[in-house]
Amino acid sequence: MKKRYYSLTAEGSQADIYIYGDIVSWPWLESDVSSYNLAQEIAGLEVDTINVYINSYGGEVAEGLAIYNALRRHKARVRTYCDGFACSAASVVFMAGDERIMSNASLLMIHNAWTYTVGDQNQLRKDADDLETITQASVNAYLDHVNISEDKLKALMDAQTWISPADALEMGFATSVVALAEKKAASQSVRKQLAELILKGQTTQTLKTREVPPEPEPLPEQAPEPAPEPAPEPAPEPEPPAQNIPQNLLAALFA
Repeated sequence: MKKRYYSLTAEGSQADIYIYGDIVSWPWLESDVSSYNLAQEIAGLEVDTINVYINSYGGEVAEGLAIYNALRRHKARVRTYCDGFACSAASVVFMAGDERIMSNASLLMIHNAWTYTVGDQNQLRKDADDLETITQASVNAYLDHVNISEDKLKALMDAQTWISPADALEMGFATSVVALAEKKAASQSVRKQLAELILKGQTTQTLKTREVPPEPEPLPEQAPEPAPEPAPEPAPEPEPPAQNIPQNLLAALFA
């Protein structure tokens, strides 16, 4: 199914609602959502959980309040997620969640109701008074969930305050903040890359060390072979017998 800026899908015991556009009384654009359309669609849902994903700059106060009340009235458990911005009327819709979950890369923005008008001084004064009354309806929706005083809340709205996830959690606008899952993406962090290389090298070295086969055990020493016995020495040859030389011959030789 083609994903639209606004869509509602139900599967099993859960329904998912995406509000990724303006909240208006008459949806001119694909991204627009109206309380009438949404209220009709969720009224017939037979589910246990409704997940509402929000990324919206807001819109008409009346539409935001109607969506808030329609979600609060439903028997299902409602989880609202701030996927980007939940501003103005969209922040009121965000407050409809039994669980209000912000990404650590998201923001809320709250402010007083605005209007355009023409007329004399009496009309302008009346319109200003009316705006205070209209703003109070949103104040009441916030006060059902936040842990700050009404005076502090109104001061934040007077200042048109952007609220970070940490501050939203501290003040009770959100019930939890989730970090985005780490992804494999291009990075310019040399420190991280070096750490990964070092860790990878240590792991590889450990594996190589474990793969070296154990040294073979030394063979038992063998007794030395006995030295061969020396060959017997040959018997000396017998001396020739002495010859008896006549004495007169000897005398002649040495004369």
